Amino acid sequence: MEYTITLTETENKAMEYIINDVDDWITNAAKVRARKATQEIITLLVAHCNENEIALAVGVDAQVAQAYELGVVDRAADRPAPGVPE
Repeated sequence: MEYTITLTETENKAMEYIINDVDDWITNAAKVRARKATQEIITLLVAHCNENEIALAVGVDAQVAQAYELGVVDRAADRPAPGVPE
């Protein structure tokens, strides 16, 4: 996947004040957060599979897909916002 963001001139100058390469920083931030989410998903999946005696898929990509397929996790956009009644 490829994403594009737009910073204002001021936002870009502000970023350049704190880091050498704005694009590298943004990419790294997204990758680190995705890795943390992947770890959270796998932890939830392993617990679910153990509790329900379900064979765990092999490999990170397969495990994340399995978590979605089994309904262990869903997209944030599909969940109600915190504090908002369903």
